[in-house]
Parts: sequence; structure tokens; C-alpha cells
Amino acid sequence: MRTLHPGLRTVLAALTLCLALALGACAHVPVIDEADLVKASAGSQIKVFGTRGPLSARQSKAVLGRLATQWPDAGALERHLAVEQVVAESPLFTGNQVRILRDGAETFPAMFAAIRAAKSYVYLEYYIFEDVTCDGDTLSDLLVRQSQAGVHIRIIYDGIGSIDTDSAFFDKLRAAGVQVVEFNPPSPWKHHYALNSRDHRKLLIADGTVAILGGVNLSSTYESAPSVGYSKPDRPAQSGPDVWHDTDIQISGPVVAELEKLFREHWHEQQDTALEGDIDPDPPAQAVGDEVVRILGSSPSKLKRRYYVTVISAIRNAENSIWITGAYFVPTHQEKEGLIAAARRGVDVRLLLPARSDSSPALAVQHSHYGELLRAGVKVYERNDGILHSKTMVVDKVWSIVGSSNFDHRSVLFNDELDAVVLGKETGEKLTTDFNEDLRHAQPIDLAQWRRRSTLERLREGFWKLWETLL
Repeated sequence: MRTLHPGLRTVLAALTLCLALALGACAHVPVIDEADLVKASAGSQIKVFGTRGPLSARQSKAVLGRLATQWPDAGALERHLAVEQVVAESPLFTGNQVRILRDGAETFPAMFAAIRAAKSYVYLEYYIFEDVTCDGDTLSDLLVRQSQAGVHIRIIYDGIGSIDTDSAFFDKLRAAGVQVVEFNPPSPWKHHYALNSRDHRKLLIADGTVAILGGVNLSSTYESAPSVGYSKPDRPAQSGPDVWHDTDIQISGPVVAELEKLFREHWHEQQDTALEGDIDPDPPAQAVGDEVVRILGSSPSKLKRRYYVTVISAIRNAENSIWITGAYFVPTHQEKEGLIAAARRGVDVRLLLPARSDSSPALAVQHSHYGELLRAGVKVYERNDGILHSKTMVVDKVWSIVGSSNFDHRSVLFNDELDAVVLGKETGEKLTTDFNEDLRHAQPIDLAQWRRRSTLERLREGFWKLWETLL
């Protein structure tokens, strides 16, 4: 396959994006009526799975009881979990081990280690898929070695997100026996053409026992991240447009099977055939941790906007705090109204957002919402030591979500996304600590000063706000 000049590929990507925006102009964000969801969930038992399948009613009650002791309002927890179950169509899984990964400096070594340790198969599904490097080893060389050693490597990459990736990279993998699938190619003459429907997921699964997901793409932009998750106070912060800050989550335990099911569904949709030939290892005989996790696989093409409804429900049921780290803050009307209502009822609502972005239109729309949020008591901070790309949310320090979904319209309307909800203090406290560390590299936005910004800035915000549904 002939490789396009990088400049031509960039132009093609820009033209494709413009066409995609035009095609999405008529899309509408759904209105979420939580009262209807509560009614639909009334009387249903919250499903909890363990290492050997569904738990008994008594075992499930014990798990939920433990969670309730950590929650400010047990009634709010039960109500939210019931709504979440109706939306997610997936159970809670207990017995998992969870590790938060910060930036490429922690995420890439974890990814490469999981691939090296695989004995049977590796699944990779990424919006941006490039031949990244970690500790002197390239991803292509590692995947080729593993494939030649008998490990089945399956890859799904997005046709738009990876449009700048050199085709020689994929040719090298295919020649070594790696199976590669392009999700919704941007060429009208190809199968599964759907220009505005993108696979925004970031997922790695190794042998069905460990998974890594979140906001980190297999992109060279993360190779420039600091050697630690954040700069120490006695060191100058590394800055510049090339430093990307992000969050992933590594999970081991029974919930990995749910992630594997979502990967296989995507593979089947794109290939029109089931994924075969992999050897599923025996499930672990005992729990590897005590974290409770639910997986949200959102797919607007199926009208399953699981992340969006779950987030709305979590905001409305928050009792003490809502701390959000967002790469692209382009909230829907219900999301913004939910945050404002929470702040007005005394909830500590904090938003950690980027001071600069790879999307200047998204940044302009982000700014257009500040005034209303600040007047309601929402605390807004802008991180300025690089480009913030994380997508995390912690409610009451015990309900957390990490994944690929942005706090924007595109993740609701057009993208296939993947997110993990983690229930419990351990992960909640870790993300809370990370949030506070990140605040050391951020500036609070003061309402009085914000009101004095220039007329030109206000006009720019107003212009791009007209297009916020498409950003």
C-alpha cells in the first residue's frame, strides 16, 4: 500500500472532519428523565457478579452493604445504582484490583508489560494507533515478537483518529500475522462507511485477566510526558504544547470479561464474523482485589448513551462533592444545569480544565460557560503545565469514573466510548489525591476578573458556542 505524504494525510483528515461536522448538524442530545429511570428500576435487584458468576442475594447484599457504609446517603447510593444498572445493562463486578495510571510515563510501561506477559492473546482497540516507543522498544517490534511466539494479536483502530498513521506500520503487523481491523473507514467505497461515527475507545486486554483503559491513546504525544505523573514542587514544571497529561486505569479480575465482550462485539460488527481462535484462560479461583467495578460501553448508533445517563444520575445524587477533570468541557444543557443545581444545594463542585488545548474551538466554548458556573458557586481551575487530556470524575470520594468519554456533545452523540465506574474509597481517595496534586499546577478562575475579559474573546466564545453540538 502506498503511503500518503504526511501533509496530504493531514489535509485529508481536516476535510473529513469538516464533512463529519456538517453531517452531524442535525443530531440532538437526548433529554434524560431520571424519574422515568427510577420507575423502570423499581423492584429490580442490583446484580453483582464475582469470580464464578452471579452472587447470591445474601452475598450481593453484603457487598452493597459494605459500599453503603462508605456513602454519605445509603438511599442515594441504592437509587443511583439501580438507575445505573438499567442504563448500563451490565452488572457490578466485585473481586477486582484497580490501579490508576498517570500520563504516558506510567501508562506505556504498564501496556508494554501486559503485552509481554501475554501467553494466549492480546486485544488492542484505540482511536489513535501509532508505533509508540517505551524504554527503547517499539510497539510494532513487541507485537511482532509476540505474534511470532504464538500469541494472537487483534487490533481495532479508528479510521479517522489514526488517519495520520503510516500505513507501513500496519503492513508490518499484518505481515507478522497480526489481525488488524479499521473501524468505519473514511472511504465511501469501503465496508462499514459511517463518517461521523467514530471509535473513541482506548482499550488493551491481555489473556482475559488484565485490562487497561482510559484516555491515553497509543500516540507519540505521550512520549514527551514527564518521568513522573506530576512535577515536584521543588522542580520547575515541564510545560509546552507537547506535554500531555492523562489518566488510565488498569484492572485485573472478573470484570475484564465484560470488557472482552465489548471488544468482541465491535470486532463482529466490523468484520461480520465472530472472533475465533483465542484460548480463554480459566477464571481465577479467588478474587484478586476487593474493588467493585461496572463497565459502560456507550454506542450512540444503538441509542445506548450509557456514560451520559450515568453521569447525569451521579451528579443529581451527589451529596458532598463532585470533582471533574475534563479534557474538552463542552457540557450539554442537562450536565451544566446539574452541576449548577448541585453547587447551589451545597455540593463542593470543582472543575479542573485545560488552560490550552489542541482544539481552540472547544476551549472557546469551555470559556463561554464559566460565568454561569462561577456565579452558582462552581469552582473552576485551569491547568497550565501542558495539555490536559484526562477524563475523570469523583463523586463523594467513593464513586469514580475513568474512561474515554469527554464531557462534551460528541461523546454523547457520535462516538463509541468505554468507561469504568469504580465504587469504593480506595480508588476515590487516590483520584482525589491526584486531583489535589494537579491543582498545584492550575490557576483558579476568579469571577470578577473573568468578567473583565475582552469583547473579542466574548465574540469568539459566542461564535463557537453556536457549534458546540459538533465539537
